[in-house]
Amino acid sequence: MSASTPQKNRRVVVTGLGATTPVGGSAPDTWEAITAGRSGIRPLTQDWVAEHELPVTFAGSIHTSPAEVLAKVEVRRNDPSGQYALVAAREAWADAGSPEVEPERLGVAIGSGIGGVWTLLDQWEVMKAKGPRRVFPLTVPMLMPNGPAAAVSLDLSARAGAHCPVSACASGAEGMKMALEMIRTGRADVVVCGGTEAAIHPLPIAAFASMTALSNRNDEPERASRPYDVDRDGFVIAEGAGIVVLEAEEHAVARGARIYAELAGAGASSDAYHITAGEPEGAGAARAMQEAVTDGGLSFEDVVHINAHATSTPVGDLAEAKAIRRAFGAHADRIAVSGTKSMTGHLLGAAGALEAVLTVQALHARRAPATINLENKDPEIDLDVVTGSPRELGDGDLAALNNSFGFGGVNVALAFRSWA
Repeated sequence: MSASTPQKNRRVVVTGLGATTPVGGSAPDTWEAITAGRSGIRPLTQDWVAEHELPVTFAGSIHTSPAEVLAKVEVRRNDPSGQYALVAAREAWADAGSPEVEPERLGVAIGSGIGGVWTLLDQWEVMKAKGPRRVFPLTVPMLMPNGPAAAVSLDLSARAGAHCPVSACASGAEGMKMALEMIRTGRADVVVCGGTEAAIHPLPIAAFASMTALSNRNDEPERASRPYDVDRDGFVIAEGAGIVVLEAEEHAVARGARIYAELAGAGASSDAYHITAGEPEGAGAARAMQEAVTDGGLSFEDVVHINAHATSTPVGDLAEAKAIRRAFGAHADRIAVSGTKSMTGHLLGAAGALEAVLTVQALHARRAPATINLENKDPEIDLDVVTGSPRELGDGDLAALNNSFGFGGVNVALAFRSWA
């Protein structure tokens, strides 16, 4: 196939899932925890919390240390963001059956909103304390945001491209949109894509707290992330990675792969409104959702589930609710909306990728996870939010959206379709 020949009608399917998150060390463990309604938010126990007198003392820390999976040299040579990406990518690749594909037809697209912040700031401290000759030689490749994408491409010998969208909290979702386009346009047959983030560090915590973006429920961290609740007071910072293997349908079918779902379409827009706040009426977010549905050849009535961005911020949750209503009109009443950040916290650049994994799992299981901590729903949120226990989505052909919005006014929506 010529790499210059567009393949707009080429269907793209999900054949592998990988994740390492605050609630589980793998995609199945994460899904089990999410459907059980377990929170991964807990107090931070590191000495630097008290040392810096941080105003927020909890987060969604990774459930399973990558040191339990990776070799010591891999831990040493990769920032935590790269370690998480390697763990999740290897799981997704194995889950897909380690497909045989020419290296020139295999791509990588893994986003990160912040990149190697731990490496950057740790090595700055090393230089100040011990001088420039003691700075680790691999500091630059470890701190650069595309380090995780490069590490995965090296690990898999992927030569069709190693891309890293950096678009704040939409980075992981944008990586998946980029992967969809790589396969559609004939650049690749298989793309390992998603997002990773490791920003539970004193500086990002202090910075987010300074802008009053974080919840400050230090006395009850498990109840801090509460999308759509009247008492929501900010998001909970978290870390981890979500990775999927996307594959051209004909390539997957030819090798007898198990197919979870189809990535039918994707949409993107920008608000051009404010550097951190989304447009309050949700116009840009609605356009992204509408584009994803249309791009996927779906009708708006096909969509039965949305894994919402739902960060638990007072302004953001309301704007997204307005956007969903704006995009779907009266049909919004019949869409099961889930806010899984209530359990995982906000993985920043990895959030959209993890939530895409959860959206695929929801379609595959035909069950939408519940939103926890929603005790008193904001009366301005006129959505059918799933609470209590997971909700069955029914039989037949189903579609679901995953929303991701980031600082800078970036909006990305992914549209998935069930696979028989």
